[in-house]
Amino acid sequence: MTANDKKHSKPGKPAARGIRQTMSDLHIWAGLLVGWILYAMFLTGTVSYFKEEISQWMRPEVAHQAAVPDAAEVVPRIAEELQQMVPGSSQWSLGMADARNNVVSAFWRIAKPAKGERGFGSAVFDPQTGQKVSSRETVGGEFFYRFHFQFHYMPVLWARWLASFCAMFMLVAIVSGVITHKKIFVDFFTFRWGKGQRSWLDAHNALSVFGLPFHAMITYTGLVTLMAMTMPWASSAAFKTQAERQAMQSEISAFVPAGKPSGQAVPLAPLGDMVRQAQQRWGADRIGRVTVNNAGDASARVIVTYGDFERVSISPKYMLFEGSTGKLLEVKDQVGAAAETRGVLYALHLGRFGDTTVRWLYFLTSLAGTAMVGTGLVMWTVKRRTKLPHPDKPYFGFWLVERLNIAAIAGLSIGMAAMLWANRLLPLGMEKRSDWEIHWFFILWGASLVWAMLRPAKRAWVELLWAGCAALALLPVVNVLTTDRPLWRSAIDGDWVFTGLELTLLALAALHGWLAIRTWRHQPKRKPQRQAAPRPAANSPAPAARDVDSGATAASAAMAPDLQEARP
Repeated sequence: MTANDKKHSKPGKPAARGIRQTMSDLHIWAGLLVGWILYAMFLTGTVSYFKEEISQWMRPEVAHQAAVPDAAEVVPRIAEELQQMVPGSSQWSLGMADARNNVVSAFWRIAKPAKGERGFGSAVFDPQTGQKVSSRETVGGEFFYRFHFQFHYMPVLWARWLASFCAMFMLVAIVSGVITHKKIFVDFFTFRWGKGQRSWLDAHNALSVFGLPFHAMITYTGLVTLMAMTMPWASSAAFKTQAERQAMQSEISAFVPAGKPSGQAVPLAPLGDMVRQAQQRWGADRIGRVTVNNAGDASARVIVTYGDFERVSISPKYMLFEGSTGKLLEVKDQVGAAAETRGVLYALHLGRFGDTTVRWLYFLTSLAGTAMVGTGLVMWTVKRRTKLPHPDKPYFGFWLVERLNIAAIAGLSIGMAAMLWANRLLPLGMEKRSDWEIHWFFILWGASLVWAMLRPAKRAWVELLWAGCAALALLPVVNVLTTDRPLWRSAIDGDWVFTGLELTLLALAALHGWLAIRTWRHQPKRKPQRQAAPRPAANSPAPAARDVDSGATAASAAMAPDLQEARP
């Protein structure tokens, strides 16, 4: 504003809000409105990078495999078993065992499902014997992966729309946060240890800035994975006929429709020979899935799919065989530029291409993103508590947000641990056992919300953090009492799946315990009130009122400090 503008401006007119102040408001509300769902999506997505290892831990009856079995020998064994189990099925598919997964996951379509029955079935098989695994019924780590983007107890389509909506809000929060943050590069290199809230703020800034490229990538690519649902107009306009839509589908997926059977019974050609052809082309340990359409019919087709190994793309790569003769019909080795771009973005989100080191980097950076969302939620209450007339008696909206924060952050850890406890303690022959593992996840998570509503905020934080610590720390003990695979034996046998998972549980338990101690010991600082000034004369102007900082809650200050207001 020039001097002339100031001269002619109206007195008392408020100054225009700057771009950083506007973006700050957008950042705050975009994060708060869906923050609790985003926190759950981030945390369950984080652990999903090790979903195969979690599934192994949840099936302790299946022995650890030091070597990857030969797919060409495994497929014929299980195919013979499936043809007897599900005769007449139009399609069945086998996900191969590998270095991270010690079972073969089978999926099939039910020929004539009963009323109210799902149209497909699934089971896991021992790759060594070809027999259905006689282990406890469990959904394994797959639950956390599915919950990450389609939740539970609600229609899948609605859930994916909700996940997309929250991811869009997350992208808005990331962009507005970058605009708001004036010292983004300075804060990356700034950390002041032992300075109380200043240290927590420095840690928050450093973690957020360090993981910023990952957070932006994981959010945007998450939206890409569901773009066909959220933005179907382009494909609808470009591909009008059924043939065009099938061609488009073949560019982005290795799924081949079964088609109608001919009705002429013809036995399958040896599946092992078809798998070996694929192994000669790609490598012995590169087979990801084998799918058979219309097994036992003259129209049978066999699709051998390349696995998600060391390839930063999930674009389809497969070999199509004639099932009755074993003749190679088609080799799909490459796709167009648009489909390959989508495949790369999708693969970056899933992270399945990486080795153990890359997966740990994904895990740790995603865990920092989870903390970023959680600390952002807590900071909302920190800021506003200092401005409350009576901090110990907040208004209902503030009270509700604070309780939801406690349940969403501390309670989710308890719920996830409860599912692992249920895996070990529920009766092995229990009907719908895997469903009850999931039920207990939600029962304990819901109980944490009730507890947070009934207890004072600081006590609720401390008690639930200690409960999470105990639930995680005692899981290796429960494993010792319920299985024959204790931690020390797994380490001696070189079973680093069991060993690594239980050591991670202990590390996470220590983190929860440390947070509980910090929360309990913290005493909020209050600014000293100034002594009352002499009463002014009747004609003297009254001095300006001064706000007194009432301090933040202990849990909020321990977990995340206040953010400074952005200034233009």
